[in-house]
Amino acid sequence: MSSELSKRSLVELAVERMRERILQGDWQVGQRLPTEPELALELGISRNTVREAMRVLAFSGLVEIRQGDGSYLRTAQDPLQAVLAMSRCTPEQARETRHILETEAIGLAALRRTEADVQGLREALEDSGKHFHGDIDAYVNCDLVFHQRLVDAAHNPSLSELYRYFSGVVAAALQRNMSTVPRSQVTFDLHGEILQAVEQRDPERAKRLSRTLIES
Repeated sequence: MSSELSKRSLVELAVERMRERILQGDWQVGQRLPTEPELALELGISRNTVREAMRVLAFSGLVEIRQGDGSYLRTAQDPLQAVLAMSRCTPEQARETRHILETEAIGLAALRRTEADVQGLREALEDSGKHFHGDIDAYVNCDLVFHQRLVDAAHNPSLSELYRYFSGVVAAALQRNMSTVPRSQVTFDLHGEILQAVEQRDPERAKRLSRTLIES
């Protein structure tokens, strides 16, 4: 067994064991989960494996990771099958889904955003800018926060939840692109232009820029 396969198997095992505990009701919605060292000791695996497993659970929507504050259980309803279906989509299918879901949500955000939404988006974009030329994982995590806040600014809980489940596919695409294609400042600057269009309540411009970003 290759080291990569072995690592993936350990992560999958850790995910499965934590999902079982969630479904059994060992942890309650809103509860802070055990720390990485505690879970590593309990499951008999490394902290790195626990960290990767927690990221999988966060992408699936079961867990919310709060920087500096630990991980919390968001829901006990397991959306794994939906997430797996999303993870199997082709790059073209992922782009289609983003156009339908993300672009339309951003158009609504331009109409419905609040000043608090705009402030949160500015902060998220500033964090992204700090990592754009640095570590890929750090940038992707920040970029996902920005995109999730864009969708959240539509103030439609269903859209927000759908996008949260879909964010794992977006993250994978971002990591793949940034690992193979030179980073483009023009592409990053599109984020700021989208924010400006949302702030100015210009849904058509926001949607047009979103489509450009997805295709970039």
